[in-house]
Amino acid sequence: MERPLKQIHLAAHFPGVNNTTVWSDPAAGSQIEFDSFVHLARTAERGLFDFFFLAEGLRLREHRGRIHDLDVVGRPDTLTVLNALAAVTTHLGLAGTVNTTFNEPYELARQFASLDHLSAGRAAWNMVTSSDAFTGENFRRGGYLDHADRYGRAAETIATARELWDAPNGRFTHHGPQFDIAGVFDVPRSPQGHPVLIQAGDSDAGRDFGAAHADAIFTIHSTLEAGQAFHADMRARLLRHRRGADELRILPGATFVLGDTDADAHERADVIRHQQVGPQTAIAFLEQIWGRDLSAHDPDGPLPDVDPDPDAVITRGRVRHGDPAAVAKLWRETAEAKKLSIRELVIELTGRQSFVGSPATVAAQIDEYVQSDACDGFILVPHLTPAGLDEFVDTVVPLLQERGSFRTSYTGTTLRDHLGLRRPDHAAGRAAAS
Repeated sequence: MERPLKQIHLAAHFPGVNNTTVWSDPAAGSQIEFDSFVHLARTAERGLFDFFFLAEGLRLREHRGRIHDLDVVGRPDTLTVLNALAAVTTHLGLAGTVNTTFNEPYELARQFASLDHLSAGRAAWNMVTSSDAFTGENFRRGGYLDHADRYGRAAETIATARELWDAPNGRFTHHGPQFDIAGVFDVPRSPQGHPVLIQAGDSDAGRDFGAAHADAIFTIHSTLEAGQAFHADMRARLLRHRRGADELRILPGATFVLGDTDADAHERADVIRHQQVGPQTAIAFLEQIWGRDLSAHDPDGPLPDVDPDPDAVITRGRVRHGDPAAVAKLWRETAEAKKLSIRELVIELTGRQSFVGSPATVAAQIDEYVQSDACDGFILVPHLTPAGLDEFVDTVVPLLQERGSFRTSYTGTTLRDHLGLRRPDHAAGRAAAS
């Protein structure tokens, strides 16, 4: 007997700290005006997406002592934006990235329970951690947290938030290594029971944390095979945490470029990638790995002969490239094998999972990933803000609906309904917190 078609889950990512957005395009709009958030959210809702996803940066990156060109200056607070969007949407889930390292569980639980009430059950919390002392300078605790301890604090933060959401008559007491609190939680149990919990992290510790705590995983995988391997690994980890396979949705981030034909789309994609990685951006990427001022190098020339400085920090903020020597070795091997300049190499190695083609081709590609158990859907990252999703909703969504693998209307009112996740009961929540 054939397996019934899996239903595709889609979300819309409002870009921020990234190398995806094309700032220079005449069609690009504001990254901070409320109208931009409204446009993308309403487009996603028109396309029957599960949720709108808002990233967060707690400190602007600095590159060679200056604000990084790819960071958004003046971005409003995440929860403020989402609460405002709750008033101009009706079904779309509202997911916000908020840090577990620099925030207190009572405050976080109260903020997300409030958003869940104001949106009638559409709130989601993307739980992120940080051991970055540079970011920590903005907070009372500073850079106190060792890298090895960040998931321990995150796990206790989530457990404590669940205790608060499930507190009988609002009364709670929590005694733990990170938090020692007691009192009365003053927000009633929210429409979803718990806001949806999203987690991003591909390390072994990150995967295990997600399997233990998350309702959805935001990840990045560039091939069908890599996605299938991640999907299988997460299912195995779920079992070890006594959770069922239907309790977690895996949603990689992906970009897309559409054209009248596949050839048109690929030509357009090449132009867009060169807009995303201009000469200055290419050198900045290289400097992050080499730890050196390489501004004198030609971005259309070869990689530098000098080796990376392993102790240098030329970019401060959330930039992770692993061991500089190992990364440089890989980059040199790739550049030599494919005869690539610095800029072409950065374009080759820094792109996200991307769907490129006619609407029919892209619909088929997305459907293949989901039906082949490489993921449960995608968080789409348009290259233009705020109108970059319009073409996808107008042309690809109807084709997915014709295939029978994407909804033709919302059948529930909460984000848990959209994702096919059960509403946690009080006892389940207290068990997860214990």
